[in-house]
Amino acid sequence: MHDQRKSDHLRILLKENVRFRNLTTGLERYRFVHQALPEINRDEVDLSTTLLGKELSVPLIISSMTGGTEEAETINKNLALAAQIHGLGMGVGSQRAALEEPNLSDTYQVRAVAPDILLFANLGAVQLNYGYSIEHCQRAVEMIEADGLILHLNPLQEALQPEGNTDFSGLLARIEKVCHGLSVPVIAKEVGWGISEEAARRLADSGVAAIDVAGAGGTSWSEVEMHRADNEISRCIAASFADWGIPTAESIQMVRRGAPGVTLIASGGIRTGVEAAKAIALGADAVALAAPFLQPATVSPEAVGEKVRELLEELRTAMFCVGAKNLQELKSVPLLKRFSILPARFLHTSQEINHKETKAQGKN
Repeated sequence: MHDQRKSDHLRILLKENVRFRNLTTGLERYRFVHQALPEINRDEVDLSTTLLGKELSVPLIISSMTGGTEEAETINKNLALAAQIHGLGMGVGSQRAALEEPNLSDTYQVRAVAPDILLFANLGAVQLNYGYSIEHCQRAVEMIEADGLILHLNPLQEALQPEGNTDFSGLLARIEKVCHGLSVPVIAKEVGWGISEEAARRLADSGVAAIDVAGAGGTSWSEVEMHRADNEISRCIAASFADWGIPTAESIQMVRRGAPGVTLIASGGIRTGVEAAKAIALGADAVALAAPFLQPATVSPEAVGEKVRELLEELRTAMFCVGAKNLQELKSVPLLKRFSILPARFLHTSQEINHKETKAQGKN
């Protein structure tokens, strides 16, 4: 069952248009203030960062995508090879399949080709309500020699799957036990509908080390499940959620308010280095991408590497053109929120945007 579902997902992601129909990431609403005199040397722009105690050459992570099938094994190896060469982090797809069918574990194991990367194991958080324990989480980590464990949150996807697990009751307490009992940090991650301020606050209080917002505006898993559905009623139900979720730009700011001390990873529809720069300026510590790497990963690690280089050149150029020598400076550069007319009162730094939106919410 697991390998068929994984195969279905890969086939649909590669062949169908599964982006949100109308909802966008919201990142297009923001513009940087271009600096004609940046007063820095582009060649000296520093993209390095430290994430969860591990140094990264660049603030990019290849998002969790797949595992559990022969094709997935090739994809994961190609992604990992590129991550090793260019200094990216990487997550694997949900390892539930390999925990239940150990012969599939090879499809997730990439340490042989990527000994130095920041690597995340991955399980669905809801499985903690279906018999999974800290021991299962530890096995997933040890299976791939991971530096951290992603517990992904996907209530809408589970609700739309005929085989979905939808008992999310009391889940936070179980997540907290994993956070305090596991040998590596825990990362809470949505799968494409965003994390709210309230959810971020509760996750931070439970002990997660990082939150990946995985906001709306990129790949819509309701669209994926619509293509998987085997009857018209299920297709109609999935289609009605085509524009559900919190846009990525909003979710970044919500999570930063709700969990100011937690490492924040931005993902969800980010496709270019300029969008990555915007996400960091809005409050993210690193950016994760999946869709831009999937098709190249079916070809070769070199194809993935070409996409990585493109993203990094865009990010470096964006930082150069706003006068940011490093990622810390990027977080404080002015952003211009897009309006038809742009009077001075709409010119904000990313911190001011967060502050003003927090005040506005308090009045409601």
